Amino acid sequence: MAGQTRGTKAPPTPVASDDLRIFKRKPKKRSAAYRPSPDLLPVLVDAGTYASRRRRSHVDAASLLVFVIVLIQLLPSRLVVPDLTSVGRPGLLVGLLLAVWWLLSKLHPRLAMTGPQPMRWAFVVYALSLLLSYAAGQFRGMPTLEANSADRALLGALAFMGIIFMTADGVPTRERLDDLQRVLIYCTTINSLLGILQFITKKDLTQNIVIPGLTLQGELVGLADRGGGGLIRVAGTTGHYIEFSVVMAFAVPLGIHYARFAARQSERRLFLICTLIMAGSIPLALSRTGILAVGVGLLCMWPAWNWRFRFNVLVVTAGLLGVLSVVRPGLLGTLRSLFSNAKDDPSIKGRTDDYDVVFQYASERPWLGRGTGTFIPELYRYLDNQWLMTLMNNGYIGIAAMVVLHFTGVFLAIIAFRRAENEVDRHLCAAIAAVPLIAALTGLTFDSFSFSTFVVVLALQLGAAGAMWRFTHPARTTRGAAVGALNR
Repeated sequence: MAGQTRGTKAPPTPVASDDLRIFKRKPKKRSAAYRPSPDLLPVLVDAGTYASRRRRSHVDAASLLVFVIVLIQLLPSRLVVPDLTSVGRPGLLVGLLLAVWWLLSKLHPRLAMTGPQPMRWAFVVYALSLLLSYAAGQFRGMPTLEANSADRALLGALAFMGIIFMTADGVPTRERLDDLQRVLIYCTTINSLLGILQFITKKDLTQNIVIPGLTLQGELVGLADRGGGGLIRVAGTTGHYIEFSVVMAFAVPLGIHYARFAARQSERRLFLICTLIMAGSIPLALSRTGILAVGVGLLCMWPAWNWRFRFNVLVVTAGLLGVLSVVRPGLLGTLRSLFSNAKDDPSIKGRTDDYDVVFQYASERPWLGRGTGTFIPELYRYLDNQWLMTLMNNGYIGIAAMVVLHFTGVFLAIIAFRRAENEVDRHLCAAIAAVPLIAALTGLTFDSFSFSTFVVVLALQLGAAGAMWRFTHPARTTRGAAVGALNR
């Protein structure tokens, strides 16, 4: 340029005032109630020593809980270890191992879970009612069959405890809880597919499942006609048709959650397919209980949805019912008749007749009952009502303990729902709260605690309610608590 020496630099180009906004932007201030994810908190494992919560170990509590789910959902309920009767199901034996693990962890301060956990106290109340009734039965004297049944009931309760406690206390992170729930959905979907194949082929395909080292305890539940028109009831790998439908209903709210909030679109589509399969298999059990159970589950999820998503659920439900009516004509009509003709149904009459007999028996031992596990249906009377069965075995104290156990799970999930700072956690809490509420209501229609698949899935979700209560706790020491040995 003319008049400019060679070494002179050109003046800098002025920066527009709008371009300076990036330097003036201030970081967002965190609210006073801000709480980082518990997955990011360090774990105090010793004086001045912390460990990462996100470091994976080869085998942790969630790994064994996944193993329990696979064994319970995919193996027929009658396959047991020889000579171990009903508590010999492989999944229940792993549950006993979890109970031993949790109890051993209390012997050393570095292994024990620190901090409060209401689900522990709820189970303690339930366990005390069982032990008091067990002692009452021993004092009155019992025949050998009743004594053996009482011992099996306590072992089953110990496995129940192991699954609840290790889910509530042993699952170290929110991410691992998601892993656990995903496996439950996958395995329940496989079980429902087996039920659908049974319905299509009219063959009990579980007879072809043979595992070396395991034996059948009695006969498989098989298939049963109901309603005429060639319709049959299916049970998958579970011990009863009602149990099959209720276990599917347990998993439907969880499937909806991951169909909505899974990280990738492909995962969301996969979980949507799983949810539709599980929901579509419920009517194949031809059970009023299953229909009521899935209805209760959807009602529990209703507050966590906006109106658009509610509309979408109603549309998908209507579409699923339409597909079922086309694929198997007469199925929906049979289900409708189960409700419209309920007053003439012998099963309903039998359930209502049970009340007079049970209250007459209960008047003899009202508070602690006959003794834990001593009312044997094969010897006395079949009761299609878990609450009446509890009244016979454990008295009114047992009934109160059952209420505490179920509704502690519901209330912990509700508390976690109110504490949660994001929609994903709130939605999961609603799905978890649905399970113990479904269990409490369906206990009025069948002796639910006699069926181990039902009990294991319920235990997992009671523990998950305790875990979510812990993950959303306002105190960092409680929110970041974990069992030290489970993170190594």
